[in-house]
Amino acid sequence: MHNIENEFLKVSVRNFGAELTSVLNKKNGVEHLWQADKKWWGWHAPVLFPIVGRCLNDQINFGEKTYPLEKHGFARKSDFELVAQTPISLTFSLKSSEATEKNFPFKFEFRIEYSLSKNKLQQRFEVINNSNETLCFSLGAHPAFNVPFNTNESFNDYFIEFEKSENLTRHRINNEGFFDGRKDLVSADGKIDLTPELFNDDALIFKDISSRSITIKSKKNTQQLKVSFSDFPYLGIWTKEGAPYVCIEPWLGCADTAGKPTDFTKKEGVLSLAANRSFSAAMFVEISAA
Repeated sequence: MHNIENEFLKVSVRNFGAELTSVLNKKNGVEHLWQADKKWWGWHAPVLFPIVGRCLNDQINFGEKTYPLEKHGFARKSDFELVAQTPISLTFSLKSSEATEKNFPFKFEFRIEYSLSKNKLQQRFEVINNSNETLCFSLGAHPAFNVPFNTNESFNDYFIEFEKSENLTRHRINNEGFFDGRKDLVSADGKIDLTPELFNDDALIFKDISSRSITIKSKKNTQQLKVSFSDFPYLGIWTKEGAPYVCIEPWLGCADTAGKPTDFTKKEGVLSLAANRSFSAAMFVEISAA
C-alpha cells in the first residue's frame, strides 16, 4: 500500500489494479471512500480498461478475429508497478505482455497518476501506444464513496446535484448489462434524491449531459464531495440497492447494445490512438473541509 497526504487529505493506493483504497478528510476524520465490505461490494475504486461495461459474448471482435475480454477489462485485476512517487503524488504503470495480448492485441502502456492539491485529488490516466498500428480502447473510473458521510445520517439524507440544471435522461441496461433502447427522464432540474429504490434497475447511465461535474450533498450539513470529469462524455451512477455507498463513474466508452455485435473499432465510445502516440484524461475529487 502506498500513501500520499497534505494538510487536507490522506490517500492510499494499492498496486493491484492501481486501485484507490482510502480518501481520508484530515480536517474532520471522515473516510470518504467505500471500504470494500464484501457483504455489498468488494471493491473500492476499480479502474476500467481497455473496455467499459460488457461486450457481447464477453469478447471483442477485430475483423475475423475474436478475443475474450471480461466486463470492465483486465486492468482492475492486474498488478501495476509504482514508477514514480513524491509526498503528494503516485504514478503506476501497466505494460502489455503476452498475457494481455491474449485478450487485447495491442502493445501499450497504461499509466495512472494520483496527485493532491489542497482538498482536491486528481486521477490522471495516460494510454501510450507502443505499436506501429492504431490502438482502440475505452477507459473509465469506478470510485465508490461512502453515503452517508456521518454515522448519524441516512442514505436518504443525501442528493446528487449536477453542475447544470438540466434534463437527465437515463439510458437503461438489461439484466445482462447491455443497452436495450429504453430511456426515461430521471430529473428535470439536475438534482437526484438518493433513495435505495433509485437503483433497483441497476445503474443510472447518462450519455448526453452538459454538466461536467456532479456533487454529493447532504440535506443536514454542509459537507459535500464533488467529482469533475470534463474529459469524459459518459457518466454512470450506481450502488447495490440498500448499500451505504454511491459509485460516481466517468467513462470514455460504454457497454454494447443487446443483439448488435460490432467490430471493436466501431464500438460506441471507443477511442482510436495513432501509432506511437499517447492519450490522457483526468478526473478530480474535491472534498469540502467542513
